[in-house]
Amino acid sequence: MTHQQPPVTSGGEGPRPPEAAGTASKADAEGPGRRAALRRYRRPLLVLTVCALLVQMAFAMATTAVRQTPTIDEPVYVGTAVVYVREHSLRFNPEHPPLGKLIIATGTVFAHPHLEPGFQGDQGELGRRLLYASGNDPWRVMFWARLPVMVVTLLFGLVVFGFARELTGSVGGLVALVLYAFSPDLITNGSLATLDVPAAGFVVTAAWMVWRARRRPLPYLPLAGVATGAAVATKMSTLPAVPVLLALAGWSYWQAQGAGVPRPRRAARAGAAAVGVALVLVAVVWAVYLVVDPRLRWTAPAHTPAVHGPGALLVHALPFPEPYRDGMRIQFGFESAQWRGYLFGRLYTGNRWYYLPAALLVKTPLGMLALWLGGAVAMVVAPRLRPAVPYVLLVPGVLLAAAMQGSRDLGVRYAIFVPVFLAVVAACVLALRRRWVYAVTAALAAFVAVSSVRTYPYYLPYSNEAFGGPAKTYLRLHDSNVDWGQDLGRLADRLRERYPDEKSVWLVYKGSGVPSWYGIHGRDPLKVPANRVHGLLVVSDTSIAKADARLRQLIRGSRAIDDVGHSVTIFRRP
Repeated sequence: MTHQQPPVTSGGEGPRPPEAAGTASKADAEGPGRRAALRRYRRPLLVLTVCALLVQMAFAMATTAVRQTPTIDEPVYVGTAVVYVREHSLRFNPEHPPLGKLIIATGTVFAHPHLEPGFQGDQGELGRRLLYASGNDPWRVMFWARLPVMVVTLLFGLVVFGFARELTGSVGGLVALVLYAFSPDLITNGSLATLDVPAAGFVVTAAWMVWRARRRPLPYLPLAGVATGAAVATKMSTLPAVPVLLALAGWSYWQAQGAGVPRPRRAARAGAAAVGVALVLVAVVWAVYLVVDPRLRWTAPAHTPAVHGPGALLVHALPFPEPYRDGMRIQFGFESAQWRGYLFGRLYTGNRWYYLPAALLVKTPLGMLALWLGGAVAMVVAPRLRPAVPYVLLVPGVLLAAAMQGSRDLGVRYAIFVPVFLAVVAACVLALRRRWVYAVTAALAAFVAVSSVRTYPYYLPYSNEAFGGPAKTYLRLHDSNVDWGQDLGRLADRLRERYPDEKSVWLVYKGSGVPSWYGIHGRDPLKVPANRVHGLLVVSDTSIAKADARLRQLIRGSRAIDDVGHSVTIFRRP
């Protein structure tokens, strides 16, 4: 009789008893089912989480927008948008291309604002006429003007999520979306009828499309051209990104062809792909101008400056409509002017190359700064992420370097593309694949959310905890970082509620709003002798930062008694 040895499992355990085998068989049968159930619920859970984050951002933007009066730039854009629709004229605000204002116009058409045709004043007067002197309700007009910008801000959040998810998986996509949705700067600028967030969103969309073209160039390179053209047709400050995106388009096509194609043919095709993207870009810019005025009627403004040197060569070389090139001349004129800046308590004339990095350091949540740094390191360390470095680090790096050379140190909105791109970068920290990295990332993301929620609804003057929070931002920064004229309505409410019997109100307001429309009838303290100024002295914080000797004298002789929105200070002057 032959003696049979019991079978040995791969783990050397020997035979399992029948009941154990039955249990194992049952577990093996249940395992795939359990995993399938998890996969079945994972996608709905992911969708719900994405929706929850975007709903949170939408709530923050909408409830902020309905309480803020027009900021300095908004009336110009809104008035220009109305003229685009009603008169098909490009004569206002030529220093910015039309697309961002056409986005705003998709909201203003629902407000049905009244505006006399043929207005001949300057663009600032146009905005004030529309909002305050034409029988319109400025609250209603501004909400409808801001609504489309809020919508596209949310849509670009999906782009950030999709880009990060493609690089790092679903968890990474959620990390990126958390940073985007809770960014105080993005909530601020995404709730205003301005051009900064739309321009940044189109650039990050273009970068994502170019990245996706590494595998499927045919559908994605044309989309990259459309997105790049949309960015250029929204703000001229995006032009420095164009050569980078075109080079990346060629590189992506090179990668997509594979090693089997001879190098000369690959190079020729890659170059042709970049040229194709450029042609789509140019077509989009022309189309945007023709949408406003199909006949492209244009007379250069009398104040258009002459441009010389490399700037003149660039203006003449670009194959864009004449209004675009004249707008570039106006922008070059702005850059040649002397602007006053304010940083860490110091008022200066001219620019400081380190202004934007310093302002971002102040106005970015601390957890977000840490994740940005960690994600950038991870992209360099993780081999599988290195190919994405030019797409998500080089593009914003070039834009930031160009913005740092600008003459206007007026706010982090000039670098709003940084939190958009670096939200994607931050997600890459998960590529380190350490258990502690997940825990630290979750903690830092939660810290960002808490810091953002704590500043509600005063997102515009936000600064992080290391710099004292929103109440202390005015000590370090000014203008659109703190006080952009957004709290005139809140000031009117405060004066009615707390100081109803005050007979003497003196007002130094920096903004585009009309105080009297909101019931504020303050006199200008700078037009009378200082010894006649008594009672309440109300001063915009930007005016405090830029105060001349006379205003400083008035403030020194007064006592701060109240604060409105962390952007306006109320003093008592005996």
